[in-house]
Amino acid sequence: MRAKVLASAAALAMLFCQPALALDAPTDPVILTITGAITETNSDGAAVFDLPMLQDLPGRTGTMETPWTEGETAFDGPLLRALLEEVGAHGKTLRVTALNDYSAEVPVSDATDYETILALAMNGKPMSVRDKGPLFMVYPFDLNPELYNEKYFSRSVWQIKAIEVIE
Repeated sequence: MRAKVLASAAALAMLFCQPALALDAPTDPVILTITGAITETNSDGAAVFDLPMLQDLPGRTGTMETPWTEGETAFDGPLLRALLEEVGAHGKTLRVTALNDYSAEVPVSDATDYETILALAMNGKPMSVRDKGPLFMVYPFDLNPELYNEKYFSRSVWQIKAIEVIE
């Protein structure tokens, strides 16, 4: 009887404790690499994403004025928090790095407290490197006007190539 109970308990534990599925491998060119304190990877300890993978994440479109664009501009892309959830991020800070190696440290709370996006499109068109793409961290100035200040401007990295999650 005891052996049956132990076997049943073990079977239930295996059923409910299945590991999460690993990230799919990108099929298009990689545009974003995430490293550091993450649990989900698909490439030598990193999580790499191509454009379709990023487009599949939950996101939003926000229309707003920014210091870098003229007039109302629509930005579309995945929510930063959705990306962090996808990779199992468990840190307190993000080091966001651009193609030119500029980087900014961003508190993870900027992803959890706000509808911050990694914009892939501006006014409905994919963002080229010339237009701050392929990824641009855009704070929700449309939803939280109090974020429209130098503190958040300095965290609004464009031409993002990598994010390191720091514990």
